[in-house]
Amino acid sequence: MIADHWDVSDEQVVKVTGKTLAHWTVVLNEFDAENKKSNDVVAHLKNEHQVPGIWARTLTTGYLARQS
Repeated sequence: MIADHWDVSDEQVVKVTGKTLAHWTVVLNEFDAENKKSNDVVAHLKNEHQVPGIWARTLTTGYLARQS
């Protein structure tokens, strides 16, 4: 896993999603993302929160890396 792909700034995330990293951490905690398959987490962000695909993957990967 290359950190450059998921180690993004709050500014970058806000620019694309309109929400902060802290917001997405809460969303992923509430979804219990740590205990789900990453593809399911990505799908949740895309389908329920309209996060663009690559950014859904970026947020998921970064979140899961921070949890370990």
